[in-house]
Amino acid sequence: MNLFVVVCSAIISVIIGVVVGILISRIIQGKKEIGAVSKAEKLLQEAANKAEQARKDLMAETRDEIHRLRQEVDKETKERRNELVRAEHKLEQKEENLDRKLEGAAKREEDMRQKLDEIKQMSDDIANKEGRLVEKLEEIAQMSREDAKQLLLSEVESEANHIIGLRLKEMEERAKRDADRKAQEIIAVAVQRCSVDFTSEIAVSVVQIPSDEMKGRIIGREGRNIRTFETLTGVDLIVDDTPEAVTLSCFDPVRREVARLSLERLIQDGRIHPTRIEEIIEKARKDVEIQIVEAGEEALLEAGIKHMHPELARLIGQLRFRASYGQNALHHSLEVAHLCGFFAAELGLDEGIAKRAGLLHDIGKAVDHQVEGPHALIGADIAKRYNESPDIINAIASHHEDEEPHSLYALLVAAADAASASRPGARRESLDAYVKRLEKLEDIANSFTGVNKAFAIQAGREVRVAVSPDTTDEGQMQKLAYDIARKIEGEMKYPGQIKVTLIRETRVVDYAK
Repeated sequence: MNLFVVVCSAIISVIIGVVVGILISRIIQGKKEIGAVSKAEKLLQEAANKAEQARKDLMAETRDEIHRLRQEVDKETKERRNELVRAEHKLEQKEENLDRKLEGAAKREEDMRQKLDEIKQMSDDIANKEGRLVEKLEEIAQMSREDAKQLLLSEVESEANHIIGLRLKEMEERAKRDADRKAQEIIAVAVQRCSVDFTSEIAVSVVQIPSDEMKGRIIGREGRNIRTFETLTGVDLIVDDTPEAVTLSCFDPVRREVARLSLERLIQDGRIHPTRIEEIIEKARKDVEIQIVEAGEEALLEAGIKHMHPELARLIGQLRFRASYGQNALHHSLEVAHLCGFFAAELGLDEGIAKRAGLLHDIGKAVDHQVEGPHALIGADIAKRYNESPDIINAIASHHEDEEPHSLYALLVAAADAASASRPGARRESLDAYVKRLEKLEDIANSFTGVNKAFAIQAGREVRVAVSPDTTDEGQMQKLAYDIARKIEGEMKYPGQIKVTLIRETRVVDYAK
């Protein structure tokens, strides 16, 4: 019982102790919270006091700064005001100066206006006096001012053209004295520049071979075959890197033909040695000679010409192996012969003489590589040697104007030669280009004052210009020919040269009734 009581008392004591402890702890904690609140209030009060003091200090500093800034603004404003006053004073001075200058300029302008009025009055007076003088001059001369000006200009132009024409004539005569020397120099330069292309065109033949192995056989052991071939034919045989081809070079077309025929036969035969080469060349030479004679006889037969010296017929046959600008010389000669026959028949001349002269006109080309001189003069010498008539000799010599024509046959041959050479397709010139070149030549000549009509002749190698005899004198003709030639040089491209011939003719016709 006592133990129970003791235990119960102990338990109750423990409980009471716990409750009391809890109460005490809560009481202590409440006191602590009350103390913290008080402390916080105290801190807030202190912070509020400090903030108020800081505000007061900031307000004081702000007032001081505002006062300082106000003083600076007042000072700057005062300075600006002073500057504006000074600038206004200067502007007033400048305005005063400008007013004075404007007054001076107005005064000068007024003076200038008065002077201009005086000058205008004087100019009107001078113009009136000049008009009266011109009227008096027109009345005295019975000619208007424009007519007098035109007359003066025409007289000055006519005199100037006359003087220029005479000066050109003097210069041309002086140039003619040096013509031979200058012509030789020009020809020498032309030969130097064009010799390669010209030689390649007229002096070379190409022979095709079956294979490059044949080149070694043509050359032979130690070159004996090629040396024999060149010695017997007189032709250079060129064996180079050209595939399956060798070249024959010689100015003599007959020798070159013999060499070509011989080489082709040797290649076909296959037996190439000095003895065989000699045999083939001799046979080829005979065959070519037969071809030459046959070609000459066929040409005579085709042209209907009889009784010609055999040597002349042989030379005509040699033209078969000659070409000019791609046109075969023998075919060209036959064309000229037929054209001469047509012309002679229309004019009532001897067709035989005309055909004979046409066929022989280029006979000099058969030997021009052996004889010096133009082929026309060479051909005339050959015809004279074989007793051809003087008309034929003159026609041959003059067909390129190396001599003056003395008969109608010479004119017919020159015309037929030009017609054959200028025929479209004959010398690698298209019809359109040929026609345009002739039209351009005539248009250039017709564009000059005083020209009645212009005609392009000699396949465009000459232009003949008919001028009005009433408006052009001899001195002006010389200048007009010079101007036409220079304009042709500047506007056209052409081979060789173009001859400009001016014709001034006065015809008087009357009728007996």
